[in-house]
Amino acid sequence: MLLETKGLRKKFGDLTAVDGVSLAVEAGSCTGLLGPNGAGKTTTVSMIAGLLAPDSGQVLIGGEALRGETDPRKRKIGLVPQDIALYEDLTARDNLGIFGALYELDPTDLDHAAKAALELVGLADRAADKVKTYSGGMKRRLNLAVALIHDPDVLILDEPTVGVDPQSRSAIFDNLETLLARGKGILYTTHYMEEAERLCERIVIVDHGKVIADDNLRGLEKLVPPTRTLLVDLDGDGAPWLAELRAFAGVEGADVGDGRLAVKLVDLARAPAVLGFLTDKQQAFHHFATERADLEAIFLQLTGRKLRDA
Repeated sequence: MLLETKGLRKKFGDLTAVDGVSLAVEAGSCTGLLGPNGAGKTTTVSMIAGLLAPDSGQVLIGGEALRGETDPRKRKIGLVPQDIALYEDLTARDNLGIFGALYELDPTDLDHAAKAALELVGLADRAADKVKTYSGGMKRRLNLAVALIHDPDVLILDEPTVGVDPQSRSAIFDNLETLLARGKGILYTTHYMEEAERLCERIVIVDHGKVIADDNLRGLEKLVPPTRTLLVDLDGDGAPWLAELRAFAGVEGADVGDGRLAVKLVDLARAPAVLGFLTDKQQAFHHFATERADLEAIFLQLTGRKLRDA
């Protein structure tokens, strides 16, 4: 296991910000850390990165517990913070040089590492440009390159796509998927459910400082009631058979809107019978699917509030 936390706890006065958080990140795998604002995500990330000392609990890298500010195992971690941490009046290459020097990289190794990092994030052709000339998305990508300069085993990304355009977000995803293929481990916090669904093999949900769920997406789906809804995209307008369908055996409800039929069923095993019903009524359709609980629905079910609530 590249990264583990065991029972991390942190209090600020009377407030318990993190209360026994345990999680794990494997090589070549991404673990998502989700929770409402104020749930303890950033405090947890800060303790893992060594920026904040836990009151109790452990952070383990490669199975060995981190001990103190100067533990060399901290070099196996790369942090991409929520706020962009770059020197705007310097070039991208100079930024990488400064951060590489903090890790005491040999000048030749630093040069190779900087070129490789800039190539990965698609900024090799802008290496000599000052960061203040970059777009927000480019700065986010350079932030990722900085975290990679010392070739860490584990990357911690704290909401790395806030405020970026769709093209830059897609580019960052491509970069991260390349790093996963190289065996890096990633801990990823985000407010965007679709990002977690795309990137994360495992998802940890925290609320009020505690872990309330820890599983893959399929496992999380089992924590919420099944929807048992059949969705059918219809061809043509009108549904003269709708009242009859509502009285059909095994149908608890049916509605049509914007060309889509939604049928609530007693059991999804009744779905073929409903499709047969539509065929008998000579109702053409071009797509059907069963509705499933997406990650946002699961999150709201478990936390009882929207992700951005304080």
